[in-house]
Amino acid sequence: MEGASMPYNPRTVEEVFKDFRARRSGMVKALTTDVKQFYEACDPEKENLCLYGHPSGIWEVNLPAEEVPPELPEPALGINFARDGMEERDWLTLVAVHSDAWLLAVSFYFGARFGFGKNERRKLFNMINDLPTIYEAVSGNVKTQAQAREKTPNSSNKSKSNSKTQSRQSESHARGSSKPQLPPRDEDDESSEEEEEDEDEHGTTLCGSCGEYYANDEFWICCDVCEKWFHGKCVRITPARAEHIKQYKCPSCSGAKRGRV
Repeated sequence: MEGASMPYNPRTVEEVFKDFRARRSGMVKALTTDVKQFYEACDPEKENLCLYGHPSGIWEVNLPAEEVPPELPEPALGINFARDGMEERDWLTLVAVHSDAWLLAVSFYFGARFGFGKNERRKLFNMINDLPTIYEAVSGNVKTQAQAREKTPNSSNKSKSNSKTQSRQSESHARGSSKPQLPPRDEDDESSEEEEEDEDEHGTTLCGSCGEYYANDEFWICCDVCEKWFHGKCVRITPARAEHIKQYKCPSCSGAKRGRV
């Protein structure tokens, strides 16, 4: 495994956070866009398997480290054993929860090893806390008031097939390049408050691939099947290509159907 053969020891808060973010990105990918490959890798007939995220941004399902004590804290063991005994979504979210715990353990292991003080630990936690958890990325359960209303981004245009994509640019008229539409502006205070709430909601939208928030000047596209939103760069869709797509299916939905519950 990468952790055993190529030890990686970030020594500053920024380096530890970079390590956290890369490992997280790989694990989010395993549980979202690469879920078919991840499912197949977690064969219950095999021994105790773990899901690892590496500093290179890739994920790996493998046996735990053999050395005692290990170079780094180890992820949850035996994630493969529960694969066929649970609903797939429940199993994925369970793995996501354990993955969140492991990422925090690794980051604060580095903090302890290199003597981070109180202020450095606080800074590291705040940087980590600004990102949605893996559980939130997998389940879509972001704890915000806007998400609680269960609205979708660009909801005012959802019924139009040419409005399945979005970017935060000042002007655009093509599919996939317009800013999410807000309700018509009225002259009373209540309308203004609704517009502000919609803007907050768009800011909490998560990419179904990398699990990060919607940001300014980024091109997004919505899957017509699962209705999750994705950065165009994460699913390799450009605004020009989106113009010619009548019905977009994300990598998970466009893959071969799996014969399981």
